[in-house]
Amino acid sequence: MENITKVWLGPLPADSPYVQPHRMYYVQNGVEKNWDLLKVHDSVAIILYNTTRQKLVLVKQFRPAVYHGVITTELGTFDKADLKAFPPAIGVTLELCAGIVDKSKSWSEIAREEVLEECGYDVSVDRIEQVMVYRSGVGSSGAKQAMYYCEVTDADKANSGGGVEDEMIEVVELSLPEVKRMVQQGAVNNSPPSCLMGLMWFLANKAPAEATSA
Repeated sequence: MENITKVWLGPLPADSPYVQPHRMYYVQNGVEKNWDLLKVHDSVAIILYNTTRQKLVLVKQFRPAVYHGVITTELGTFDKADLKAFPPAIGVTLELCAGIVDKSKSWSEIAREEVLEECGYDVSVDRIEQVMVYRSGVGSSGAKQAMYYCEVTDADKANSGGGVEDEMIEVVELSLPEVKRMVQQGAVNNSPPSCLMGLMWFLANKAPAEATSA
């Protein structure tokens, strides 16, 4: 996934199926205001715990927006990226299994499909437990995300995962001590808030007692 040889920016096509920029105008307390926002897909995220191995299953992938963010924080601008000064690894994230809601199916069924496609576990919908629903990117998109929890075993493994079509996703297993280190005070992660929130929820509600007391 880090075999990236060229990076550059271009204008956003008006027909993008994923991002639609808008400026919203509104009057608040008698004052006209405006806000720039993005219409994006709602999504699902799944906390996946392998009880056979007693490990949480996450995914790694290259995120262009993270790569862009790291460089613009450092340089204040983004032109053609210097891949030697800024290797693609800085844009690789560690996340929960997740996916956008872009099909005429129930959200839990979409979550089931993502677990199979990204992580390779084939489970039934009734094994997927809804954890919470919330809004992500409240300053930019306000999209809805539903978080789920699913326990799997080695016997549920149907394939190696890794995504579909041209996706490049690496399946990662984390031990419970590794998970605890990700959410301890002072930790620095290339992970979205939903992932870290999901890990903390797991530690508080589902992790074996000996893991939380260690």
